[in-house]
Amino acid sequence: MAQKPSTPKGTRDFNPLQVQRRNYVIQTIKRHFELYGFMPIETPSFENLSTLMGKYGEEGDRLIFKILNNGDYLNKVDEDLLNSKDSNAMISQLSDRALKYDLTVPFARYVVQHQNDITFPFKRYQIQNVWRADRPQKGRYREFTQCDADVVGSNSLLQEVDFIKLYDDVFTSLEVNGVTIKINNRKILAGLAEIIGAADQLIPFTVALDKLDKIGEERVKQEMQERGISSTALEKLQPVFTLTGSYEEKLEAMKGLLSSSEIGMKGIEELEFINQSLKSNQLKTATLDLDITLARGLNYYTGCIFEVAAPDSVKIGSIGGGGRYDDLTSIFGLKDVSGVGISFGLDRIYLVLEELNLFPDSVSWCRCFIYQFWRDGSCTLFWVVVSLSRKRN
Repeated sequence: MAQKPSTPKGTRDFNPLQVQRRNYVIQTIKRHFELYGFMPIETPSFENLSTLMGKYGEEGDRLIFKILNNGDYLNKVDEDLLNSKDSNAMISQLSDRALKYDLTVPFARYVVQHQNDITFPFKRYQIQNVWRADRPQKGRYREFTQCDADVVGSNSLLQEVDFIKLYDDVFTSLEVNGVTIKINNRKILAGLAEIIGAADQLIPFTVALDKLDKIGEERVKQEMQERGISSTALEKLQPVFTLTGSYEEKLEAMKGLLSSSEIGMKGIEELEFINQSLKSNQLKTATLDLDITLARGLNYYTGCIFEVAAPDSVKIGSIGGGGRYDDLTSIFGLKDVSGVGISFGLDRIYLVLEELNLFPDSVSWCRCFIYQFWRDGSCTLFWVVVSLSRKRN
């Protein structure tokens, strides 16, 4: 008996109803992207390996899907390397392409490659699949769709303000009330690393801190120590783990802690500006929360960073995130071009809408019967259902 076929681990098929529901979310996001002045682009599914490697940090680089070279790829590998069976050492000879890990680094490559055809500031959106060799779990897949919007060529913090409002507008339109937009600034994290004497360990510091909501305070401290951050440094960091209060109260507390750090105070100044700007542009349904432990593991972030949490009633990871990156295009040869962007997690947003029963009848009801028509071939049933569906709407 033939073995039943299956999809690769971490990937999925979508039936007609699921496709219609996903398109509903995508079209809502796309509509708001365009209202905010973003224009669409697309980049290839795979990039040169050199484009992607070294941009996401040690942990992110390990999750990149490499593509084996065409033909007899082993024939070109040095014999001593082949005998050593060290796959990491052989990578450069086995593969020169990889599936894209996110949309931001390929976008930076796009900007540099097409810089003479772009008018800055350049606002683009992109809705495409990306791939990560991650451990699959609820809301986390190895192939998934990102919905990104970025601005390059503007240093203005009003871009961050607009992105917060964009998040709020999209989730208001989807009727997902009660989302929390968490915000922090990598300059504050750099300032914290500086005052605890770990400025040269900023990357391991932020990688560990970014796991706080997943593994807890004690295990974060343990990982920091394993990465070479001393117990004395961790004692100085303790006020961060216990920080509570409103946005303004947290900022005041951090001013005292970071008073001796120029870069840390610059981060506080940026967060104050954003908060003051939003007071005159009240959010509709989302809440802005200052989370000093928010780090986001991607190494290219340099300024404000965001993460969007679903309503408390839905237990799932972040449904959006992003931040400012001042140096990303410089690694491809274009200096002094700042960028900032955000991403919507389509798959997790879908799960939130499904759990809260928020898909509209025009998607959930009518499309379901269209699927039935497709399966049964009942033309009469199709037209009856479409007619009834129109009356409901």
